[in-house]
Amino acid sequence: MSEPTAGPIPVHITNKGRHPLPQYATPHSAGLDLRANLEAPIVLAPGQRALIPTGLYLELPEGTEAQVRPRSGLALKHGVTVLNSPGTIDADYRGEVGVLLVNHGHEPFTVNDGERVAQLVVAAYVRVAFAEVDDLRGSDRGTGGFGHTGVR
Repeated sequence: MSEPTAGPIPVHITNKGRHPLPQYATPHSAGLDLRANLEAPIVLAPGQRALIPTGLYLELPEGTEAQVRPRSGLALKHGVTVLNSPGTIDADYRGEVGVLLVNHGHEPFTVNDGERVAQLVVAAYVRVAFAEVDDLRGSDRGTGGFGHTGVR
């Protein structure tokens, strides 16, 4: 059983778009839906990418970031995803939130005004200070990298 969580953390937002503020789709959703704020539809040909405006501007609390993540339905049904996934929005950024979409599918995909194009997850992070050493402590994994544990 999980521990109870504190209430929502307030995040300042300015909405210069035509659509409602991002919302969680279900009570246990981690991401808030981001909508395209477009004057006209954008057609993404296969292999093409475009920065999709949202009309949203954030003031995140210090110690947090916002991550722009793909929507699984767009990826599964159309091969459309967020190119730099997850895209990071730093707490000191005050520009418009944009979604960098790419069409990895085989057919053109039309992005329409108001369409849900990505998710926004706000997360805490830890800042580090590197302490250079000559050798690192050993571990059970060691230097095993990509695919070292197999596929089963």
